[in-house]
Amino acid sequence: MEVELDHYEILGLPSGGEGAKLTEKEISKAYKIKALELHPDKRPNDPNAHSEFQKLKTSYEILKDEKARKLFDELLQIKRDQRLRQSQYDAKRRKLMSDLEERERAAFAPDPAAKAREEEERIAKKLKEEIARVRAMHAKNTAPATTSKVGTAGMGGENIGGTGSLNKEKVLKVSWESGSDGYSAQRLKELFGKFGDVEDVVIRLKGTKKRGSALVVMASKDAALAALGTVCGDLSNPLLVLPLHPVETTEFSTASPAKTHMEPDGPKLNNLVGAGYQAYENSILEKLQKKAAEKRK
Repeated sequence: MEVELDHYEILGLPSGGEGAKLTEKEISKAYKIKALELHPDKRPNDPNAHSEFQKLKTSYEILKDEKARKLFDELLQIKRDQRLRQSQYDAKRRKLMSDLEERERAAFAPDPAAKAREEEERIAKKLKEEIARVRAMHAKNTAPATTSKVGTAGMGGENIGGTGSLNKEKVLKVSWESGSDGYSAQRLKELFGKFGDVEDVVIRLKGTKKRGSALVVMASKDAALAALGTVCGDLSNPLLVLPLHPVETTEFSTASPAKTHMEPDGPKLNNLVGAGYQAYENSILEKLQKKAAEKRK
């Protein structure tokens, strides 16, 4: 149908707004050129030659007629406006569809805050697992610490429990009056630690609760001897320090090496056994307490 054709394009002319501005002379010139090209005599073997040439003549007649051309230009303008509106509509529709899809994606997308919390919980859980693994590995690779405890047998030369190979000459027996001014293991360790390393301290209280006692294990025999002749404790509650086994010990002064350690008014330590040893201990404590009382005066 002629109304569906673009007669400007059939003549090889620009259409739309530019076609509407063409003069009748320009249209006639374009028709002559196109007629020479499409004439049936030049295309004897083309079955469409005649119909195409007739279409060319019809388009030329429409454009040559002023009224028909004006109506045709108006029809082209309407078509252009429709295409423009359709294009704008399609663009808006595409924009609406894009916005709708974006909103749907946002609605179903995970919440960033919730996602961050999940990630934090995941990392915290793995960290706890790693800490537990490291602790288990450390506990497995670290040998349990063992301490040599002095036995809780009676005083005066008894065994030291669980340490049969311990040199008992390093063990000192310490006693004091019990009460609010008693000695703790830490306090004894500080006092005896001035003369060498202290391996262990075991506090024991007698049944009467009037006297406290302890066994102090020094790291060496020399440290035990140094502490034996020096440590006296606090003046308000002096310490009596004696070897665990009463043996003859060399005087640690500049006196003769052969001279044995003797208390001023007491017997040799190797003679202190049984009740005599207890009496000797009591007398030493009484003397120390008297001296402490005198100094306080």
